[in-house]
Amino acid sequence: MNQELVQALESLARERGVDRLTLVETLENSILSAAKKKIGLNALIDVKFDDRTGAFDVTAHKKVVDVVADPSCEISTAEAQTFEPGAKPEDVLNFPLSYEEFGRNAIQAAKQVLIQRVREAERDRVYHEYEGRLGELVRGTVQQVDRGGVLVKMERSEAFLPSREMMPRDRYHQSDIVSALILTVDKAAKGPQVILSRVHPDFLRLLFKREVPEISEGIVEIKSVAREAGSRSKIAVTSHEDRVDAVGSCVGVKGARVQAIVRELGGERIDIVPWSLDASIFVSRALSPAKVISATPKDNDDRAMEVVVADDQLSLAIGKGGQNARLAAKLSGWKIDLINRTDLDQRRAAERALRVDIEDLTGVSEKVKERLVEEGIETVAELEATSLETLQKISGIGEKTAEKLLQRAREVMEEVRSRAAAPVEQAASPDVAEAAEAPTHHAGGDEAEVEAEAETETPPAPEPAEE
Repeated sequence: MNQELVQALESLARERGVDRLTLVETLENSILSAAKKKIGLNALIDVKFDDRTGAFDVTAHKKVVDVVADPSCEISTAEAQTFEPGAKPEDVLNFPLSYEEFGRNAIQAAKQVLIQRVREAERDRVYHEYEGRLGELVRGTVQQVDRGGVLVKMERSEAFLPSREMMPRDRYHQSDIVSALILTVDKAAKGPQVILSRVHPDFLRLLFKREVPEISEGIVEIKSVAREAGSRSKIAVTSHEDRVDAVGSCVGVKGARVQAIVRELGGERIDIVPWSLDASIFVSRALSPAKVISATPKDNDDRAMEVVVADDQLSLAIGKGGQNARLAAKLSGWKIDLINRTDLDQRRAAERALRVDIEDLTGVSEKVKERLVEEGIETVAELEATSLETLQKISGIGEKTAEKLLQRAREVMEEVRSRAAAPVEQAASPDVAEAAEAPTHHAGGDEAEVEAEAETETPPAPEPAEE
């Protein structure tokens, strides 16, 4: 029986990857717990396991006293002398115990303690082994399939591939081989601690690294990945050597490399895009297969790009359900404002029709115009959108001048907008018509010019009394 115990410990240590000394220590503690349950919780007991023979040495220690208060750790002088004639108070007597004496329940409890400790040790081993392997590509064998996901047997542990981390077309059966990325390692999980994923963007990155030697060697680099798992993905690549074509390396001879990845992903479409440091070029390429006419960063947003495409390319650039544009935005990191050529021309025509330069604004002195332009206010529309407080901060422009400027800007822009919105045959004032046709129009009427106020304003002259 003892030899069988030694062999069982060796088998546990080998199969579960648990340290043998840890198992021995656990076994000793479980026997100690069983002994205390039998004798008393305050009992002084030593348990030693002979790792060679598999024998237990269980010894209870009792102190000799005149009056026994706790029989589990004390023995009266009279009783002690029956075991050892010369025993006297304060002596400690040793009593060997046989673990068969502890009873069936105590032995079963010891067994449960050992099993629990083995599980804890195994979980600790798994956690420490895989916590440093997050984001790594692994392969395993399917052990069990249910609605919640797939249980995967790996080298020395089990992992779980949840349904939410599987692609829509993934179908597995027992004994199938599955490749996945290590997503998380949960030490507190009740079931498998290692959680896998096949939908994470880095899974695609790792598949390319596995299939393309130039990537694993660092010659070709994947700069970014955008993925909608099971449907379509885009990757941006660049080469660190002029003689190596980054896209060609990823595609392989007759598409062999990329097709191997497509098969692994169940037919997921993959676009391979050459990366560029120039954001406009990169965004244009990211929208492939659509052909881009121009891509220009928008002035009012440092991470937005206005992209112009031909009318027949707009639907291709957007993609089904907006997928192509959405992936291009994820890949490039830019918000993309798509517009076709016809709409752009119409918008620019409308902007030209509404544009009146500050230089063309009548009723305002040249000095005031110069100061407005110096502050970056170049059109009447910009003047109209400027707050009164901002205008007053401009040198030489006080509160009254600022109010007159804003009032004048509103009047002119109302005329221009009315003209732009009116039917072609509708008559309009000459000033507004010229403003709609050309940006150099001198708008206005017979109002006196708005002069710049002095730094120190003089009080206004008294108005004449009403008759």
